[in-house]
Amino acid sequence: MVYNSRKLPAGIQDFEDLRTTGYLYVDKTAYIHRMATMGKPYFLARPRRFGKSLFLSTLKAYFLGKKELFEGLAIAELEKEWLEYPVFHIDMNVEGYLNLDSLYSAFDTNLKVMEAVWGKDESEKSPSGRFIGLIRRAHQQTGRKVVVLIDEYDKPLLGGETNKLDANDDIREVLRSFYSVLKSADAHLRFVFLTGITKFSQVSVFSNERCRVCIL
Repeated sequence: MVYNSRKLPAGIQDFEDLRTTGYLYVDKTAYIHRMATMGKPYFLARPRRFGKSLFLSTLKAYFLGKKELFEGLAIAELEKEWLEYPVFHIDMNVEGYLNLDSLYSAFDTNLKVMEAVWGKDESEKSPSGRFIGLIRRAHQQTGRKVVVLIDEYDKPLLGGETNKLDANDDIREVLRSFYSVLKSADAHLRFVFLTGITKFSQVSVFSNERCRVCIL
């Protein structure tokens, strides 16, 4: 009997770490190439601990053009250009969301990382204003459209301890304003991928957004 001695990637959420430290990887990169060439907005709903964050990390590496990380995988034969795009990776797991201030703090943490690279306009005050400003600047500065990856988009409504209806309504309105940027900035976007554990209709933070449902 032959045993595979490669390490199992339990708890590993970073694709580059997984590929450079010898972990076993189940190749899903053919899906990535198909998604990148057949559509723009996608949504993946899965329970927590089902590999959503790792898949987002894999998408990030692909759109950053890190060809060396994909050697030996299906996409290495499918992709010919390996272009580098500006990638905005927004992780909504950075806070516990006890109140509305926690949501603003999460946005600020994510947006500051991007502003350090793409600059900041002091006239942009709200999270949504800062977000769309960043998307436009990144597109203008690079000449390439922006890739937006959002992990656990619904966490502010599901992961906190706010039980008051008005508190959740306030959070929902701020989220709706922030995510509406993805529609307003469509001309500047190359690819959009969101993960969460609930359907759009159950959280009601999108108006009439239509995303392809991704089943992996």
